[in-house]
Amino acid sequence: MAKLTASAQLLLANKELALQNKEKEKRAAELLTANVELSFQNSEKEKRAAELIIANQELAYQNIEKEKRAAELVLANVELSFQNSEKEKRAAELIIANAELILQSEEKEKRALELSLAYKELRKVEKHLKEHILGLEEMMFITSHKVRKPIANILGLSDLFFESIQSPTKLQQLISFLKLSAEELDDFTKELTGFISKLEQKGNI
Repeated sequence: MAKLTASAQLLLANKELALQNKEKEKRAAELLTANVELSFQNSEKEKRAAELIIANQELAYQNIEKEKRAAELVLANVELSFQNSEKEKRAAELIIANAELILQSEEKEKRALELSLAYKELRKVEKHLKEHILGLEEMMFITSHKVRKPIANILGLSDLFFESIQSPTKLQQLISFLKLSAEELDDFTKELTGFISKLEQKGNI
């Protein structure tokens, strides 16, 4: 009876062991499944990590490109600022040059007007000088002809005075000739005075 109990106990122990083995197998299968899942998750994590590394590299490359473009934009802005400054400088120089050209043009017009007025005035003076020269030539002609005649007469009569001092009749005739010559000389003097006065008036005008 005790042996049967031991057998029963052994059977129960075997059953218990078999049950434990099944549980172990079940746990092993669950662990295997969990390991497979964990391996899959690790693979996914590694895949995501690789993707993150690639994404980070791409982001770093993009940041480098952005920085490069930003540096190029800074240089471009500096160059553009310099060009604008040069343009403003050239524009200011052109404004000054245009103002200078306008001033020079105004001065030229002013000088041209002054030259035109001076030329007109010169023509007037030239005309007046020609008239004056003609007047002087005429005055010289009058002097050389009209003055010489009465002077020659007076000189001749003065010689005759000495010769005719004893003849009152002849002396009287000589005096009348002398008077006539003196009157001619007086008329010429008046004519010459008037002529000179006209020349002076023209000169004043």
